[in-house]
Amino acid sequence: MASAYIWDKPDSATGTALAAMPAYLDYNATTPIEPAAVEAMTAAARAWANPSSVHGAGRKAKGALEAAREQMARYLSCQPQAIVFTSGGTEALGLTLHGVPAATRIVSAVEHSAVLAQAGGAIVAPVDGDGIIDLAALEGLLAQAEGPVLVAVMQVNNETGVIQPIDGVLRLARDHGARVLVDAVQAAGKLSLPAADFVAVSAHKLGGPPGVGALIVRCAEDLSAVQRGGGQERGFRAGTENLPGIAGFAAALEARADTNWIARVTEMRDRLEERLRAGVPSVEIFGAGAPRLGTTSCIRMPGVAASTQLIALDLAGYQVSSGAACSSGKVKASHVLAAMGIGPEAAGEAIRVSLGWHTTAAEVESFAEAWTSLAKRQAAKAA
Repeated sequence: MASAYIWDKPDSATGTALAAMPAYLDYNATTPIEPAAVEAMTAAARAWANPSSVHGAGRKAKGALEAAREQMARYLSCQPQAIVFTSGGTEALGLTLHGVPAATRIVSAVEHSAVLAQAGGAIVAPVDGDGIIDLAALEGLLAQAEGPVLVAVMQVNNETGVIQPIDGVLRLARDHGARVLVDAVQAAGKLSLPAADFVAVSAHKLGGPPGVGALIVRCAEDLSAVQRGGGQERGFRAGTENLPGIAGFAAALEARADTNWIARVTEMRDRLEERLRAGVPSVEIFGAGAPRLGTTSCIRMPGVAASTQLIALDLAGYQVSSGAACSSGKVKASHVLAAMGIGPEAAGEAIRVSLGWHTTAAEVESFAEAWTSLAKRQAAKAA
């Protein structure tokens, strides 16, 4: 059956299929919206009333809102009342970082900038050469910290795909009476989420629309609102809820309930890295020594700036990123790779390839060929 994704539709002017359109290999930045999410958003938009209104139309909108909350709770392994809707992952993280009283905040060195920029004055826990948090160092920091303490550690790194030992982090935090915030933006819809005190998720990373996210709040007594006003979301997040976006979020999350595609994508990722190593032995895959989610590969082309690679690959029809894709279109140094002990020159030669449920083996194989050809051409120029 034909897909409803826009780039799979025939071009109305030429009648040709968009198979020749660019290969989208940037799922960690954002994902195509699921057709089911679009349908749910359209239906919810018809229930246009304010969910806080007490009249019939408002009650209907409120019912749709709470139905979406219950639908999401089934797939996020939490109680419906634990879900606080936000404008995205960044706000969900900020709600915790600013709304949980903490004398000490500890963050890993490889956290997303959405955490680092909102956690000024935080103590930074180091990571090893693969980007895994040093649990012994974390334990030492917790032992010395003045309470109350909030620890922020991401579940899956957005640049390398490295999976953090969240169970170990939770164990240490509980031993020392600390609360834990997990950035699960890259993990939701792909891995089981941890039973942390606070967990942030975002719709557009799993087939939902941009502009909507959620914070799973398991320790409500420790959280105060940051955005105040109308008292929505049990008083934790004021502002009229984005009902169409929330409905789309719930539908996308349900569509991601079957994670069998992860194994298929992991095989493609592994095949990609094998191809690159065979064609260019000097290639480096950052984080390859650690457990990684199979969607992500952080690849260094020695001697070639990431910006040069991005331009050449884009012209060749491959859409990828350099580091995080949340910096207003800029290509800048990766704090993640720096924290892993990778020098600025090597870090500046790394790109990120991220795969998703619609990625095909043909796209990955052709990308490997294009990347290898580019690396060889650039090496010949430098010779």
